[in-house]
Amino acid sequence: MRVVTTPAHEWLKEFAAQLGVEAPSDAERDAILALAGIAAHASERTAAPVACWIAASAGLSVEDALARAREISPPETS
Repeated sequence: MRVVTTPAHEWLKEFAAQLGVEAPSDAERDAILALAGIAAHASERTAAPVACWIAASAGLSVEDALARAREISPPETS
């Protein structure tokens, strides 16, 4: 059984520092998670991290990437 010892925000901060970049703000982290959620629900769960990687590789802001994901995956209406 794996025991998580470091909260996500702390691990991400440390990882960002290791890469020489700023960690995402709370708002950016929320938008990234929203993007991942759209990808995971519109396709398979594995699409979530890859969609985030594609957005970063394209040089998109988190907000722009989220807007574009919403364009191709509009919310379901019930």
